[in-house]
Amino acid sequence: QVQLVESGGGLVHPGGSLRLSCAASGRFFTLNSMAWYRQAPGKQRELVAKVTSGGTTNYLDSVTGRFTISRDNAKNMVYLQMNSLKPEDTAVYFCNVWGYINSTFRIWWGQGTQVTVSS
Repeated sequence: QVQLVESGGGLVHPGGSLRLSCAASGRFFTLNSMAWYRQAPGKQRELVAKVTSGGTTNYLDSVTGRFTISRDNAKNMVYLQMNSLKPEDTAVYFCNVWGYINSTFRIWWGQGTQVTVSS
C-alpha cells in the first residue's frame, strides 16, 4: 500500500501564499502522475493541478498564473505553491497519485488539508 500525507494548509489572508506538500511512502511502488484536487463546501471535487512523470503540467483555469505544481521524484513528493490566494480558493485540498504497486495500477488519495483564505 502507498500512504499519502499532506501538509502545509492553514489560514491565510487574501493575497497571501501557502505551499502544500504531499509525501508518498510505501514499498515497491512506481508513481506516474501526481495532482492536487480541491473540494469546497457544497461543491464537487475539482482538479487544481497535475504533473506527469515527464514533468508536463496542467492547471485549472482559475489558478493559472497563481499556482505552481512541482514534484521531487527522488523524495516521492509533490508540491503546490499557491500565490495571490483568493477567498474562492478556500477548500480542502487533496493529493492524488496514479501509479503501480507490484505491477498493479492504483490511484491513491491523501486525507486532505484545509486551506482557508479570509480577512
